[in-house]
Amino acid sequence: MAEIIPFRGLLYNTDTVSIGDVLAPPYDVISPEFREELYQRSPYNIVRIDFGKEFPEDTAKSNKYDRAKKYLDAWTNEGILIRSALPSFYAYEMSYQVDGMNKKLLGFLGLVKLEELGKGMIYPHECTYSKPKQDRLNLLRTCEANISPIFSLYKSYNGRVSETLKESTQATPYLEAPDSGGCMHRLWEIHDTGAIEAIQKEFAGNLVFIADGHHRYETSFEFHREMSRGRNGYQGIRPYDYVMMFLVDMLDDGITILPTHRLVPEIPDDIENMLARYFEIESLHLDVDIKKKLEGKHDSFGFYRNGSSTWMLLTYKGGNLAEVPADLRDVDVFILHELILKKICHATEIGYEMDFRHTLKKVQGGQYHAAFFLNPTKVTDVEKAAISSMRMPPKSTYFYPKLLTGLVIHKW
Repeated sequence: MAEIIPFRGLLYNTDTVSIGDVLAPPYDVISPEFREELYQRSPYNIVRIDFGKEFPEDTAKSNKYDRAKKYLDAWTNEGILIRSALPSFYAYEMSYQVDGMNKKLLGFLGLVKLEELGKGMIYPHECTYSKPKQDRLNLLRTCEANISPIFSLYKSYNGRVSETLKESTQATPYLEAPDSGGCMHRLWEIHDTGAIEAIQKEFAGNLVFIADGHHRYETSFEFHREMSRGRNGYQGIRPYDYVMMFLVDMLDDGITILPTHRLVPEIPDDIENMLARYFEIESLHLDVDIKKKLEGKHDSFGFYRNGSSTWMLLTYKGGNLAEVPADLRDVDVFILHELILKKICHATEIGYEMDFRHTLKKVQGGQYHAAFFLNPTKVTDVEKAAISSMRMPPKSTYFYPKLLTGLVIHKW
């Protein structure tokens, strides 16, 4: 089973800071300009710890990681950050709007015991890069804390966790704050023994699928291995054996995954003929809303090349994906990457863009030769890929909205 335990988290003291001024998005979506804005909002903004600035005079012993530890220690000593009185789970709700619809996502924060991905009860779904992992490892070694949670999914069989969380949210939240996109974030402490036991019981025999935060998980597992060397006989709970996760039922209709479109700098001259071997092609006037045309369609992509006066709607005929497990051959990102980008375009460089109009402008402006537009990846596809031990290409999923950093810190 996936082992999950409550913990005494560090939280911002709402009597001493304005919560809206001290929280931040995940480090990997913060631009340099927005980081500067977060620095100016408050001397206690979490970005100073999680994604601090680098300076020319930095050295191996005096750098952003060293400063992060000093901030964390000082804020704790000053009472800016305070520790929960009792071991707790933390109900976390996000209310937001997407495509004109109001949605609400409810999950909880807890500690999950680390294990090698794909070898037990915890599964990845996406590829990772070494550079971000080294940065996160340096921060973890220095601060000895999980600053931001990993977004993970589980499948509920009886809905008990959801009911427990809903009961907890009837009280006044410990904190409430909007993000820059208009999403409202709320947090409640759950330290009732009965509620904690109900949540833990739900996870007996349950799998956990990492949705967002693969780098942080792999970093935490590496740190766990570093710290465990020579301590195999120790029987107690070691804090570095666990990692902080936000866990949400994958059947929750509040989950939103947004698509990330692909851009390629070069394409074959006869790409239309090559695509026609594998796809039904429908030419559409540029006035047609290709985004709406794609909605609800299966194994379909939008295609636009520089200088063209039409869109192309590509619908996959099937076949030609022998290298992909059979139950994943109808997953859009595998069709796009394995067949179109690798076999047809021989693309070695790929650009990524989430905004539909920006993607189109980059092609029309000559930055790229062509773009492929796709529908969002389904949650069920994430589960299938994870269980099949075949990681999806980078940027296959963009879970929205992003969890805020600084809501709770796991510090040992």
